[in-house]
Amino acid sequence: MEKGFSTSQVKGVLAGFPCVDMKVTLTDGAFHPVDSSAIAFEIAAKAAYRQSVPKAGPQLLEPIMQVDAFTPDDHVGDVIGDLNRRRGIIKSQDSNPMGARIKADVPLSEMFGYIGDLRTMTSGRGQFSMEFSHYAPCPANVAEEVIKATKERQEAK
Repeated sequence: MEKGFSTSQVKGVLAGFPCVDMKVTLTDGAFHPVDSSAIAFEIAAKAAYRQSVPKAGPQLLEPIMQVDAFTPDDHVGDVIGDLNRRRGIIKSQDSNPMGARIKADVPLSEMFGYIGDLRTMTSGRGQFSMEFSHYAPCPANVAEEVIKATKERQEAK
């Protein structure tokens, strides 16, 4: 049973991505000397996974990055506005004589091309660093786009 569930988790039900943070509890079972075998239990577990996981409300998760941006004081509003536009959540803003440091959590998918936009907004004086923070559920509209694009790629193959 355990092997059946663990092999099923490799391919999730929404877009084929691995299923994580899932707990399975077997409450009852029976063994028949003629019909029961290891493969029969594995097949039963796979069938139970296919039937139960879509009913459990699965969600797509996206990586969230911890962004640390530095900008001169006269461009702080532009940088904060841009991070908000990228679905970022501003955590803190610290000012010092050299400029302002803005810390935010932003989805990785929104950070592509950020260095060019930051340099444009700050006339080349802005900098940033980012590191992985955690995974969080995707908004419904983003999840729908990802699922649709994944299905189109699979059909093209």
